[in-house]
Amino acid sequence: MAKLATRMLRTLAVALAAVGLAAGIVPAAHAATPGQVSTYNAAAVLSSDGQLAVQAAITFESTPPERLQQVIQTARRTAQSTEYRYTISDVTLSSGGVVLQPEIRTEASRVIIDMPTAGLTQPLLLSYVVTGAAVRDVDDETLVSWPLLQGLSVPVRQFNGVMSVPTLFTYLDCAAGEASSPESCTFYAGGNHDYPQPTFRQDGVGIGDVVIATLSFAPGQVAVNENLRQLWTAERAFSVDPLALGLAVGVAVLGALLLWLAHRKIGRDFAGAVDPILVADFEPIAAGQTEFTVIEGIRPGTIGTLVDERVDPVDVTASVLDLAVRGHLRITELPRENEHAPTDWTFTRRSSDEPLHDFERTLLDAVAPVQGDPVKLSHLPGTLASVIGTVQSELYDEVVAEGWFARRPDATRSQWGLLSWVVLVAATVGAATLIAFTSFGLLGLSLVLVALGLMFVSREMPARTATGTAVLRGLDILRGDLLTHPVSNLTADDPYRSVSTLLPYAVVLGGRDRWLTAIAQSDADGLPDSADLDWYHGPQDWHLADFPASMNNFVTTLQGTLFSR
Repeated sequence: MAKLATRMLRTLAVALAAVGLAAGIVPAAHAATPGQVSTYNAAAVLSSDGQLAVQAAITFESTPPERLQQVIQTARRTAQSTEYRYTISDVTLSSGGVVLQPEIRTEASRVIIDMPTAGLTQPLLLSYVVTGAAVRDVDDETLVSWPLLQGLSVPVRQFNGVMSVPTLFTYLDCAAGEASSPESCTFYAGGNHDYPQPTFRQDGVGIGDVVIATLSFAPGQVAVNENLRQLWTAERAFSVDPLALGLAVGVAVLGALLLWLAHRKIGRDFAGAVDPILVADFEPIAAGQTEFTVIEGIRPGTIGTLVDERVDPVDVTASVLDLAVRGHLRITELPRENEHAPTDWTFTRRSSDEPLHDFERTLLDAVAPVQGDPVKLSHLPGTLASVIGTVQSELYDEVVAEGWFARRPDATRSQWGLLSWVVLVAATVGAATLIAFTSFGLLGLSLVLVALGLMFVSREMPARTATGTAVLRGLDILRGDLLTHPVSNLTADDPYRSVSTLLPYAVVLGGRDRWLTAIAQSDADGLPDSADLDWYHGPQDWHLADFPASMNNFVTTLQGTLFSR
């Protein structure tokens, strides 16, 4: 420390001598301004370990102010979204050999030195040590750049600075003025006969202005002691540099390819050649007449589940209608309490020996128990809530038992859905990490997009077997027939029975309105038809002409009840 102090004193002497050498080119002094600093002579000593010791001799024009403040910035941001941090230590203050006690406040990015100066008659000596000013430059050179004067609370008529360096420097510069846009100093030189040490001068330094000395040294001559921190910015986090952008695009493309391959390998229906299997058809029975026939055991609820791989409210609604048409229950439309009241229906159990699937039995027992009064549709939410899950599960079991799926579609979706959530959480955590700490934020977004893609694909992973694919193709044919088959061919002899049989299938596959209209058009006597359909009864003044509106209202209401469970 004694050696450092000796070097600083010698350097300060050189600085004072430099003042004398430069006096011949300095303009005549202005009148003394109270509180203004006449000269600010800085002597800096750079050690080979990169530490920079600074001592400033501050002389006032006349009467010094009550207090003098100097703000030293301890952080410097760069255009590369990095920040250099500096440490200020060993701050001392004296005047005329008397040690003074400055008030030092350390803030996030600056150190404020508040110095008592009232009544001083001798120059004020301020000393401090900087760590972090020696930074790594291009080609591994060491760059030392430090404002020898900065943040002073009063103007300075003339600044003089000398820096003692441990070795030859390769570059020298000096900039002064406002911190945001400094310009070249009044004078600076070094490394020659007249000025062997870097020497700096700046005339007329305003309040808060800076004088920055910059030197470069060959690699290994002065140790680097930088404290460089990476700052977060959106521009850096989502860098479009070739590497970052290339990785992001590559992962997105690769992820999309893997998702496509996974769906093609696991989630695609049987792709071989199969002939359509018809589960129902319009069989000719006479010239210009057909009869709608269904393969034994194939129900509208199961084909609805096959079509979209899900048990939907429309599948359950069609199953209720099918149970009624086949004689297991009767649907009765109740008179409205007033013209603005909603329509309600009851379900009454009927005796039938026709066998039932498990899901049909569960559903029938819920809407029309064997014992008890008829159940109102408006009371179904509470009744169905406890069994609808069982109905759905048994329907999924049924489509597997038919050989249409190798595994339950809901189980397949759940398995892949769970996997997609795990991948999404992992991708989100990974993306957050990449965005917060690296410049590969786009890669993180690609990972999240791939995870979202997996979540979408997971819903399409249930795969139909060869039989399921054949039945599905047969349903496409049946759908076309329901939409185009001549109504008159079916309704010639017994329109009520013929249309009633196909109605649940039309609810699932489409085309029910044209068949409902056929029943309505068969009502030509003008008399009430409240009991003409054995499976659907209406109020006393109800006509078959009202059947389309009644049935559409019933389907909508029952589906709404199932949705609101």
